[in-house]
Amino acid sequence: MVRASRAGWIAALCLVLTCFVSSAHAQNLFSDWQNSPGIVLRPLGGPTPDWTYTVGAGVIAQPAYEGSNSIRLSASPDFDIRYKDVAFLSLGEGLGVNLLRGTTYRAGVALTYDTGRMHNAATRLKGTGNIDPAPVVKAFVQYSFLPVVISADIKQALTSYQGLIGEIGAYMPVVANEKLQVFVGPQVTFGDSRYMQAYFGVTQNHAAPQSRYGVYKASAGPKDAKFGVSAFYHFNEHWFIDGTFGIERLLGSAAGSPLVQTRWAPAATSALNYTF
Repeated sequence: MVRASRAGWIAALCLVLTCFVSSAHAQNLFSDWQNSPGIVLRPLGGPTPDWTYTVGAGVIAQPAYEGSNSIRLSASPDFDIRYKDVAFLSLGEGLGVNLLRGTTYRAGVALTYDTGRMHNAATRLKGTGNIDPAPVVKAFVQYSFLPVVISADIKQALTSYQGLIGEIGAYMPVVANEKLQVFVGPQVTFGDSRYMQAYFGVTQNHAAPQSRYGVYKASAGPKDAKFGVSAFYHFNEHWFIDGTFGIERLLGSAAGSPLVQTRWAPAATSALNYTF
């Protein structure tokens, strides 16, 4: 009962934190697999605990918006709660369940959140309108062909712009010992016309003189290619520090958007965490 009550309290707290995460998390330059590298491989190490909790805090540096050449630094909470290999609640993966799971694979659904984008996030966006926050439903699958893990997911916004994106990537451990784990891998992202138009297009209502741009129609297709590195260093069985680096190259009509200042952009984050 004590554990159940603690789990409920932490879950409620994390949901509140999710609502107040910086808009920098609306579109980030990290590969989706970097939200949970190595999780699919946990059953290979034997039975997993009934409950695992990880909480922490850190900093994140990334562009003011996707396509901006201005890097901003902000504080970021970190949390990850898992029940066996069945359910999870985390800042990166949202609230979800593994409907299929085994020693080398998992697949399921999750509810995440897109915090949108404010037109005052950068001077270049002035007059382009806001992108309202939206709950997002996600279907995902991860499968390991040791040592490579293939990851794919589809995300559909339920309100606001109601766009859809699909991501496919792969990663592998390049260092794996008791103290240090390092994962590297690429990812490619595709967006439908609603998503691409919302984040990279300019509508008639938001074109000059409302903003500095003419009408621009962003079409469905590839959005970006990413490469990421994630590392974890464990001080002991409870404390660890993680660092994540990602670099993105915009593609297709996203790269041609007048809102975009640079097609290449880096992002990095680091956090100190406690697990119990």
